[in-house]
Amino acid sequence: MRNSPIIPAPVSSAPGLVAAGAAFGLLALLFDTLRSPIFRLIVALIFAAPAAVAGYALVHGVTKENVPSEIWRQIFCIVGGGFAGVSALLRLAAPHSTKPA
Repeated sequence: MRNSPIIPAPVSSAPGLVAAGAAFGLLALLFDTLRSPIFRLIVALIFAAPAAVAGYALVHGVTKENVPSEIWRQIFCIVGGGFAGVSALLRLAAPHSTKPA
């Protein structure tokens, strides 16, 4: 068995952080420059999809040991992911007010 070199975590995560930052910047620029509501909604859905997955994973981690029924655990996870995704989508898709608060 060959020994493979161990890559330190900061070195191996740097390309992922750069790619995530570039994708975020590109999508934020698109969201600000697009005028069509349909295209803005598509960009908002691209932002909201990871929030829904994170909400699902969070609820699954919390309920893994506490909910004995697999069916109820999946129901809670889907509802939690749905709330997180819809919350992110509504926050992004809301019309911006030009008046200061």
